[in-house]
Amino acid sequence: MQNLKMYYLCNMEWLNSLFFEHTPLQAVVILSIIIAVGLGLGKIHLFGISLGVTFVFFAGILAGHLGFSIDPNMLNYAESFGLVLFVYELGLQVGPGFFSSFRKGGVQLNMLGIGVILAGTVMTVLFSKLGGIPMSDMVGILCGATTNTPALGAAQQTLKQMGEPASGAALSCAVTYPLGVVGVILAMLLVRKLFVRPSDIDIHEHEDTNQTFIATFKVHNPAIFNKSIKEVALLSYPKFVISRLWREGTVSIPTSEKILKENDRLLVITTEKDAPSLTILFGEQENQDWNKEDIDWNAIDSQLISKHIVISRPEINGKKLGSLRLRNSYGINISRVMRSGVQLLATPGLILQLGDRLTVVGEAKAIENVEKVLGNAVKTLKDPNLAAIFIGIVLGLILGSIPIAIPGISTPVKLGLAGGPIVVGILIGCFGPVSISSLIPPGVPT
Repeated sequence: MQNLKMYYLCNMEWLNSLFFEHTPLQAVVILSIIIAVGLGLGKIHLFGISLGVTFVFFAGILAGHLGFSIDPNMLNYAESFGLVLFVYELGLQVGPGFFSSFRKGGVQLNMLGIGVILAGTVMTVLFSKLGGIPMSDMVGILCGATTNTPALGAAQQTLKQMGEPASGAALSCAVTYPLGVVGVILAMLLVRKLFVRPSDIDIHEHEDTNQTFIATFKVHNPAIFNKSIKEVALLSYPKFVISRLWREGTVSIPTSEKILKENDRLLVITTEKDAPSLTILFGEQENQDWNKEDIDWNAIDSQLISKHIVISRPEINGKKLGSLRLRNSYGINISRVMRSGVQLLATPGLILQLGDRLTVVGEAKAIENVEKVLGNAVKTLKDPNLAAIFIGIVLGLILGSIPIAIPGISTPVKLGLAGGPIVVGILIGCFGPVSISSLIPPGVPT
């Protein structure tokens, strides 16, 4: 009996040290349990809605309510390093398309974002003055209401630099964050219920301006007789790629210098909305459906094959497709590019990224040569470039710690743990050796 009692006491002491005594092991165990529980519960759908990774935040609040705590230094490290990893990965993910998106509509979106931030800032200052609420608490309320945890990290760092207490900001964010999440969900459901018609949803689901569309055209327009494909492309506003050309019973891969003749039959990759314009350009569109998933492209002609090649060579990352001159050098054609599950039109100006899956059409020997140029080593892509990742994190932290003097503000401003890593992440994702591209199998093989 005495042995059982001793065994029980030893186990209780072990459990107490594992879950409640502030040690590095206890911090790792508690954080791991919170993350696991949050991710698991985040997958549960209720009325068609799931909170996803946001549930980790709620799991942390519940753990604190139940009395679990970890060493403040360990908590500060986990908070800071987690924030850095989050914003840096976000920068890597959006980096490849950041500048192109910014040119297309980024200015308007940024102006709207600045407007939202200014409105929130004015309301924060106003409520702080009228209600006598400390500014640190109101900053936390603003971050929680907008579910912006990176902003909370930056705000806490700024408050510490100013000698102000930062604990109130975290508590205020924790109180308002759940309502911020639920409020956004309820607002979206309300907008969908009041203003969105079922027909609008159906149209949006079937309308994708980036989705490629394959069609065959016959050259019946006298205006393009005896003109090269390059000249015709300059005359045409819609972008297109001619994958194959049939003439007098033979099929070939046309180069940009290929001269079009009357009754030539062209296999063209474009977008569905541009197909009517190309019908006017070429003369006639055939009724055959080339967009079905079960088409055996290699059976269409005997001398040409179609193969998917993945870009795995780092030196190709960030280059324009046209600058490689693959068509003229190897006699092949790249019809489409698959990137993160989205099919893109293989135009000369398309900037390539690591992990892009190219649909290459040509003779077997030529495709083998192109494969050597592009890499096609999927295993290499699965091995992360850890050195580049952590060098980028270090550069981001250095950038975030640089004080920037702004006239009218007594304390220099810093980008901080959130601003520096995300800026470096965007730059490396766009120009550097790190690219986060998911190798999702293409939806329509050609």
